[in-house]
Amino acid sequence: MTVAPDITARLQAALAEDGAPSSDFDLNPDTVLPQGRRLRGAGVLVAVIGDHLILTKRSSGLKHHPGQIAFPGGKIDPGDDGPVGAALREAEEEIGLSRENVTVLGALPSHETVTGFTMTPVLAVVKAEFDPRPEPGEVAEVFRVPLAHVIDPGCFAIQSRRWRGTDRRYYTVPYGPYYIWGATARILRALAARMA
Repeated sequence: MTVAPDITARLQAALAEDGAPSSDFDLNPDTVLPQGRRLRGAGVLVAVIGDHLILTKRSSGLKHHPGQIAFPGGKIDPGDDGPVGAALREAEEEIGLSRENVTVLGALPSHETVTGFTMTPVLAVVKAEFDPRPEPGEVAEVFRVPLAHVIDPGCFAIQSRRWRGTDRRYYTVPYGPYYIWGATARILRALAARMA
């Protein structure tokens, strides 16, 4: 199931749109961030296959964001070629997606997470169908969401919950049994805005 040329062209056009970095704090302008905080670099793969987007459900045993919906990806290791290298390496490790089966289109603006990462979303298309192999220690499930759902601004909502003693607002874009929220939803909301 290859990506249709018109979808690839729309994704490339989205990359050409102006955009600013985003943050888990975008909807919470009163948040006071610590001075001199040090953010770690990370890369995530926003991978489109056919007319769907690939996402993962993180393992419930992980220290950060257990059980949440996320893109394949992780922190930049010393041997990685920046965020693109990290995103491709992590996608191989986490879901069995070979880097030779991926065409990288480019990177979206970075996103700062509440856990102290500057995450670079790497937009890519998967060349051919593959058999996902979730890495049991990190990934509970690999699934697909229709691209049309996550690039439709009307599918997004803003919700809130208590976090560190205050109400924290965030984007959501639920799909079936999957509650897609936080950094993943914020990055998808930025992509939706570019493709609208």
